[in-house]
Amino acid sequence: MSSVELVAEGQISPARRWAITFSVMMVTVMQVLDSSVTNVALPHMQGSMSAGIEEMSWVITSFLAANAIVIPATGWLSARFGRRRFFLICTVLFTVSSFLSGIAPSLEFLVAMRILQGLGGGPVIPMAQAIMWEIFPLRMRGTAMAVWGGGIMLAPILGPTVGGWICDNWSWRWIFYINLPIGLGGFLMVSVFLFDAPFVKKPRGIDAVGLLLMVFGFGFLQLCLDLGEKNDWFDSGLIIGLLMLAICAIVAFVIRELLAREPILDLSVFNDRNFAVGTICIALVALGFNSSVLLVALYAQKILAWDAWNAGLVLAPGGLGTMISLMISGRLVARTDQRLMLIGGCLLNAFASTMMTSVTVGMDYWSLAWPRFLQGFAMGFIFPPLQTLTLATIRLERLGNATAAYNVVRNIGGSIGVALATTLLVRRSQAHQTTLVSHLDVWDADTSARLKQWTAHFVSQGADSFTAGRRALAMLYRSTIEQAQVMAYADDFWLISVLFVCIVPLIPLMHRVRTEQNERARERPGRVEALPAPDNSPILPDRGID
Repeated sequence: MSSVELVAEGQISPARRWAITFSVMMVTVMQVLDSSVTNVALPHMQGSMSAGIEEMSWVITSFLAANAIVIPATGWLSARFGRRRFFLICTVLFTVSSFLSGIAPSLEFLVAMRILQGLGGGPVIPMAQAIMWEIFPLRMRGTAMAVWGGGIMLAPILGPTVGGWICDNWSWRWIFYINLPIGLGGFLMVSVFLFDAPFVKKPRGIDAVGLLLMVFGFGFLQLCLDLGEKNDWFDSGLIIGLLMLAICAIVAFVIRELLAREPILDLSVFNDRNFAVGTICIALVALGFNSSVLLVALYAQKILAWDAWNAGLVLAPGGLGTMISLMISGRLVARTDQRLMLIGGCLLNAFASTMMTSVTVGMDYWSLAWPRFLQGFAMGFIFPPLQTLTLATIRLERLGNATAAYNVVRNIGGSIGVALATTLLVRRSQAHQTTLVSHLDVWDADTSARLKQWTAHFVSQGADSFTAGRRALAMLYRSTIEQAQVMAYADDFWLISVLFVCIVPLIPLMHRVRTEQNERARERPGRVEALPAPDNSPILPDRGID
């Protein structure tokens, strides 16, 4: 029986739709929460494991690399094992590896468990997006994605703050133990409510060559982006080698997937105009958004010298703004031109980034939190319409593959954004430092007055005049370096603002998605409006009522 015939028999009930939404949201929140909370715990792990900061960075890098490896294969793995079974496998793998990470006796064991966490957590978001897109009709998808996205936004709000509190008052191991009840609850709910899509064909074989090329290509690329700044990029033979291997493997992977009968990642989905343009937009959005979040966190801790708890509180208004705007955009996305919403979101994000260029060494909490709130509010008008424009024209039987490709591009864009932000921050800081130092003149009236103030300060603390003078010069130089760093942050925020403006010309290249056109699509073979309930569903079908 075809998917169109199944839809004709009846739709999944609204109660089961929302039960599935809450089920997959629980597992997704667990994955996103773990990604954000680990950064706060690294100093505590470092002391417990007696390891250096370079070694501890592998706790983050291993997780991201495993994510990058498994996400491209999500669509194929979901079809191979069945979506329900594969989602349960991922949930169990992530939950068990979280427990093992918590009891890790050594750094090597912890990194190995983080790799398993990445492999289990990577497919969760693309699978959840495909599930949400399939079970809801277009007129309800905006609201559904807003509810799901609102739940997801709790993770970056709670992660840095709650994670910091847990590490300070309990132990860093508890940031992994808290996944256990969430994972267990998610597993039980997914077992009860989720079902396999009837229109997905199980692949007959495995493209082993494509799988190996994918693993090495995306794995090497992620390692290159994560380790590049620490190893001074192309001055390092390791980074050059990783980049060359990544390029060769990815190019070979693309060629292989275009020629294979049953590819791991079906690249023909990029023939759809909306999808191709939408993936470019999400890569640029992720590049700008991820880099700005990193810069705000670094500025709060490095320049303003705030602790992890207060730095997390600066990021929290962004998540709150996104939750508020998702409730609005979720209702508008099916009623208005999604392109106008997307343009408004990008321009508001550019404005918020411009506000962040006025950073100073003495700014207060709200001077940084208010632009973060606006940026988060703007993102709520970017994600739902962009996802609607990108995915609404994709056939449902290809949706799992499409969401995997969408998230591959998003992850690459975000990783590149973080790498570029940190690299430009160092380079621009060095450039500004050189310029400022060259203009320092001890005979200048203002400079001389500042040196006298510092000298008098150190003399009052008991230093002799010579030592006080040397310390005054050191403080002047330190102030110069600090100012150069502030100017570098401002430069980065300016570039992020320009980036969001540059996204705007791409938006008109996509076609508007209309609700009535999407609903008529069920009359054409291969296209359905929403996922039908299985024949053996214990819940009565909804007879055309949404």
